[in-house]
Amino acid sequence: MSPTTPTPSPGNRPGPDDARSTAAVVLDTVHKRYGERHAVDGVSLTVPRGEFFGLLGPNGAGKTTLVEIMEGQRKADSGTVTVLGASPWPRNPSLLPRLGVQTQTSAFFVRLTAREHLRIMAALYRTDHAAAERALESVGLTEQGDTRVDDLSGGQRQRLAIASALVHEPELIFLDEPTAALDPQARRALWQVLRDLKGEGRTIIYTTHHLDEAEALCDRVAIMVEGCVVALDSPAHLIAAAAPTTRLVVPDDRLTAAQARAIEGVDNVTEEPGALVLETLESGKVLAAIDALAGLRGVQTRTADLEDVYLALTGAAEAAEAAGADGAARP
Repeated sequence: MSPTTPTPSPGNRPGPDDARSTAAVVLDTVHKRYGERHAVDGVSLTVPRGEFFGLLGPNGAGKTTLVEIMEGQRKADSGTVTVLGASPWPRNPSLLPRLGVQTQTSAFFVRLTAREHLRIMAALYRTDHAAAERALESVGLTEQGDTRVDDLSGGQRQRLAIASALVHEPELIFLDEPTAALDPQARRALWQVLRDLKGEGRTIIYTTHHLDEAEALCDRVAIMVEGCVVALDSPAHLIAAAAPTTRLVVPDDRLTAAQARAIEGVDNVTEEPGALVLETLESGKVLAAIDALAGLRGVQTRTADLEDVYLALTGAAEAAEAAGADGAARP
């Protein structure tokens, strides 16, 4: 059983022809099937120009197939796809210079230096050498510009892949797990690069398994499961709608579990090593009660985040799929 995509708000619906020409991407009831498997199952969404749009989901959810359809690398079985006002399929040469694409398996001229590689990429797009320098600087590789590509570390190659996608200053940028091989400091530095690109009016479509990253960077996210979009909104709205519970973490030498359960407004109490976790929809009232009983020193507040929403949605969809399969198997 496939999960059902919620009815999108009017702002998420593909619009008429004039909207197709002004949006960066418009998908209308897009399907893609491999044998009996629905890789993309009726996806409809609109990405306005200048938006930082995240595409999330577990492995096998259909994200890569959907992105490849948008990039013009794969043909949809049905539905319509409009990218920067044009159809990406059949392969559209006039559209390619307006797109920047970074994949997890990017190809390089490995015997060239990073700078030479980017200069060739710039030349292919008929862009000057200065663009290569700007791209190197934007991803923090200026000092490695004269290092051969095959001597770069994995994280440095990842940054070079991103620079290759940016060197011709595209309008629409597709990034597939761009920070996967980066250390925490480099990852945060790249966040600023991406924010700067958005500030320049670029549109970014971005897949990641780092949900904290999606929450920090994306204007909106779509969560996919089994080829369907099961949620589509801003991270803040998804969190507020799906996970209103607050968790209060109290050192276990301050309250007993029985005292915690007796507090009005506490819905659940669980024990962790060295602490009690109180779940509540009325955090102000419960904090006041804890303060009166034991004081607030050492008490921590955990609010929901995008990861909580993601796990709830993907877990529910997978459970429904398993239940459907189990039911079908019974006589």
